[in-house]
Amino acid sequence: MKQIVVIGGGAAGMMAAIGAAREGARVILLEKNEKLGKKIYITGKGRCNLTNACDRQEFTEHVVSNPRFFLSAFHGFDNAQTVELFERLGMLTKTERGKRVFPVSDKSSDVIRALERECKRLGVSVHLHAEAASLATEPAGETGPDIPAGTERPAKKKKTYVSRVTGVVLKDGTKLAADAVIVATGGLSYPATGSTGDGYRMAKSCGHSVSRLRPSLVSLKASDACCAALAGLSLRNVGVKFLSADGTVLAEDFGELLFTHKGISGPTVLTATARAGDALAGGTAVLDLKPGLSDEQLDARLVRELEAGHAKQMDNWIGALVPAALGGEILRRAGIPADSKAASVTKPKRLQLLRELRAMTLQITGLGDFNEAVVTKGGVSTDEVNPSTMESRITRGLFFAGEVLDLDATTGGFNLQIAWSTGMLAGRKAAQEIDTNR
Repeated sequence: MKQIVVIGGGAAGMMAAIGAAREGARVILLEKNEKLGKKIYITGKGRCNLTNACDRQEFTEHVVSNPRFFLSAFHGFDNAQTVELFERLGMLTKTERGKRVFPVSDKSSDVIRALERECKRLGVSVHLHAEAASLATEPAGETGPDIPAGTERPAKKKKTYVSRVTGVVLKDGTKLAADAVIVATGGLSYPATGSTGDGYRMAKSCGHSVSRLRPSLVSLKASDACCAALAGLSLRNVGVKFLSADGTVLAEDFGELLFTHKGISGPTVLTATARAGDALAGGTAVLDLKPGLSDEQLDARLVRELEAGHAKQMDNWIGALVPAALGGEILRRAGIPADSKAASVTKPKRLQLLRELRAMTLQITGLGDFNEAVVTKGGVSTDEVNPSTMESRITRGLFFAGEVLDLDATTGGFNLQIAWSTGMLAGRKAAQEIDTNR
């Protein structure tokens, strides 16, 4: 029986183990932590947004890095199949706003338990507190059939590998022999969960290129003192435009935004970091607090509200337009004393108030670090991995899955689906392709 070692017991690793075991392989799953799925446990604030129910075209539009590479894996195991799998494993799901899919229980632990049960049913040998130190390899020559001379197609060169994987060496010196190894170690985000870049080191040891690694789906730092004062305030239905230092629009979105002690976060911000990354630093976030109204409609409303509440103090009056905590900051920026009466607001001040409601600016100084980033941007070069199998083009029998690859997406369940899809493909193909690789 073929033996496959999967390094990493997260989303991609567990799915890879399941995929390989279903193909009849003996599977050893290595996890250096004390339990499987540590990062799954904290995703979605403990609820686990496990995928997104949008159609295939829309889904791939949310994959930011190397979306074409992802197509084969997604075609073989897509979001609908992911939901079907979990339902068959006894974990019911529900779809919420933005087509985000969650367990009905709202417990990420149910996602982990469903995968653990399936691993156990399939006979996957799970080794906890088992840290892989390196890959065991040996030199390898060419493989793959030549096309006979004289055929209509020109003869293709054999596929050339530098090495062939033979197993995994654990930190304690133990060597586990393997017909194939799947690296599913995650990236650098949330290092407390065990994501410390082990897979990148292993990939490099086999000659793979690793693109620049940086945090993605992460909060932004801002120099504005108001952010700390407004920390914890969440805004819904806000328009956000991110501009570079020279005024170029880097990203634009509509939805939720959260003020933090250091700056801003929330879905609109996380998505911007996925799409624009480092370019956001040194730029500006422009908040449209009334995106549903045109300038004319907003001005007309301000006129009505000021007339109706002419005797009110402005810090009380503005609570009808925005949350009270934010209202004080808007008044300050508009140059309107909080204790002045609504009746005293002149047309120039009203128009300045309109501008602040329409374009409240925040100066972005940088991105958060890997300790708070949801995913890692960058990773093992997809040019060096076969998208149809997830096998290395350099080392025979070596497969990659999940965040260790240079694949990432926006927020909303898309990154976990990358893990499910690439994990399932890597597991299946590792089991199916071994005979042709030996």
